[in-house]
This record gives sequence, C-alpha cells and structure tokens, in this order.
Amino acid sequence: MVSDVSAQLIELQSQFAFQEDLLAALNERVVAQDRELQAMRSAIAQLSDQIRQQSMVSEGSTSAAELDRPPHY
Repeated sequence: MVSDVSAQLIELQSQFAFQEDLLAALNERVVAQDRELQAMRSAIAQLSDQIRQQSMVSEGSTSAAELDRPPHY
C-alpha cells in the first residue's frame, strides 16, 4: 500500500515537472511571437508612411526626385 502511494507520488511529481517544462517552453514561444508581431507592426507603420508620402508626391506637381534636390537647383 505504501509503495503504491509512493509510486503515485513519484508519477505526479514527474508529470508536474513535465508540465512546468512545457509551460516554460510555451511562454518563451509566446514572448518570441510578441516580439515578431511588434516588429511587423512597426514595418507596417513604416510602409504605410511611405505609401502616404508617395501618394502625396503623385498628387502634387513635384516628383520625388525634385523633393530630394537641394533648394538651390
């Protein structure tokens, strides 16, 4: 009887250790995905700004090359 309880306790401890490892691995993955998501959001914001600037240039009379030239030309 004591050995059965002891074996069950060892099994539960083993399962608990496995669950802790799994939880830590999942947490690391979630953190990595959060970083990746933030980088993607930043890239989208930059691309959105570039598109907005390009549309302003195409709507105006000046070209992108004219905007890049110094004013003394």
